[in-house]
Amino acid sequence: MSKLTRNSQASSGTRTLAVIGASALVLYGSRVLLDFFGPALPYSMRDDPGCALDSEEFTQFLSVVTDGTIRRSRLTRLKDGAAFYGAQMEAIRRAKRAINLETYEFMEGEVAGEMLAALTERAKAGVEVRLIVDALGSFNTRWAYFDQLRAAGGKMEWYHPLRWDTWQKANNRTHRKLLVVDGETGFIGGAGIADFWLRGTAEVPAWRDTVFCVEGEAVAGLISTFSENWLECSGEILSGPAQFRFRASPEGATSFVVSSTPHGGGTQARILFQALIKSARETIRITTPYFLPDRSARRALVEAVRRGVEVQILTAGPKIDHPTIRRLSRHSSRHLLQGGAEIWEYQPAMIHAKLMTVDGQWSVVGSTNFDHRSFALNDEVNLAALDRELAGVIDGDFFGDLAKSRQLTLGMLRERTVLGKVEGMLDPMLERES
Repeated sequence: MSKLTRNSQASSGTRTLAVIGASALVLYGSRVLLDFFGPALPYSMRDDPGCALDSEEFTQFLSVVTDGTIRRSRLTRLKDGAAFYGAQMEAIRRAKRAINLETYEFMEGEVAGEMLAALTERAKAGVEVRLIVDALGSFNTRWAYFDQLRAAGGKMEWYHPLRWDTWQKANNRTHRKLLVVDGETGFIGGAGIADFWLRGTAEVPAWRDTVFCVEGEAVAGLISTFSENWLECSGEILSGPAQFRFRASPEGATSFVVSSTPHGGGTQARILFQALIKSARETIRITTPYFLPDRSARRALVEAVRRGVEVQILTAGPKIDHPTIRRLSRHSSRHLLQGGAEIWEYQPAMIHAKLMTVDGQWSVVGSTNFDHRSFALNDEVNLAALDRELAGVIDGDFFGDLAKSRQLTLGMLRERTVLGKVEGMLDPMLERES
């Protein structure tokens, strides 16, 4: 075989591999675009359950459609970083048997360093310590950062690490933020582990967020949620008396944990929000950093307004960490404002809390943003509680935040900047989203 022939064959083989590689990239890129901009499942709920929201019938309905086990729990609201990090650190330091922590962000810094030192100390003392960290959400955090924890006997796993053999799962992240200590005390909310929830500057103030301490039977639901992702990350089924210390208790409010994952098509979080919005009779108050509802969620909110429900939405303003999302949200905001809803933007800092109250009775707290990624792509966890006192506390915070916010009007949304023109070009694509 001549040298020219061999070179020609090698060149042909290289081109073939290049075509295969390029095709694979195009296919994966198309999948990512479809995940973000493709049609969402058109959620709808034809009938109102036809019973009072504080009735046993409605509670049973909500728990069945979201696959949440009804339990009793006591919830304590912890507002902003100093409060919730302080409570979490205290619980970790007094742990005697087991600590399970799952988070999207575990960012190297003061907060993470202090928490990692406390986890390591407890592991040295014989406490079972397990940590799940999302590989993309904590992309800049080094594997070696957890060396001392592992050396002390603690266990740490990345959720869906970015490797050649895991690329097909790259768009599914764990956005869950939960901590369970000794099977008795849990924490759930919007905050991860990073300094920007605690320390601010003149240019970037500390983020506004809310976390809840959970005591009682509902802690079992948090352990179940953690167990699901721990098995996926490590192959280990969580077991042993150190993990499962909860007991039946008549104390606390009716509540259930809603563990949500996209693997089944629709997600339990989306069902929970849709059912509560459909069933509201008086008020719906939503706090979310990123407000990008799909068409069926927009329709449900507008229908609620037409039933006489007061719909108020608080979202991030000029201090948002992803300005493009704020621009894209204007499309949904116009629909809602035209339908009679009120929308406010928080001014002093990035607001990152994920909260909803309905009729001053039901509260939903947890990790879910009001956007397509949370509802369709991420693993999320929420807790729904029938507790007027808790709803009153959350609503009180809501109105306190409104006093520091700017109400949007249709006239404001008609203002056009260069980015606004780009947003206008995207409107038809967003409009096609079901």
